[in-house]
Amino acid sequence: MTHAQNRSGIVPAILAGVAGIFGLATLVAASGVLFGPDAARARAGDIVPFVVWFNLFAGVAYLVAAAGLWLARRWAVPLAWAITAATAAVAVAFGWQVWQGVAFEPRTVGALALRTLVWLVISAIASVRARQ
Repeated sequence: MTHAQNRSGIVPAILAGVAGIFGLATLVAASGVLFGPDAARARAGDIVPFVVWFNLFAGVAYLVAAAGLWLARRWAVPLAWAITAATAAVAVAFGWQVWQGVAFEPRTVGALALRTLVWLVISAIASVRARQ
């Protein structure tokens, strides 16, 4: 399969779409907690600040990765794997903080697990597609 053929199709569009939606949702959520009104922060509950800051910057990376996946850029696959690794590392650091007794929102556990899993799937599928 040529590079041009690999670019087209439903799979790259789905990968890019999922990454883009995750990126927008992550940016909106993190920026609302960090820069929104006090009511938004209160609704967020017991946040772990480094996780929220990571999410803000990760949301930008998600959008860049989405564009790269959409355009079938060679750098998109390593970026997707970097996002996966960084998200997993933040999840481990978050777990350490929780183990140390830091107050947290239980939904953060699910959110980090979901993000790690989604990026693992995106990275794996994009890697397979890039080799075709």
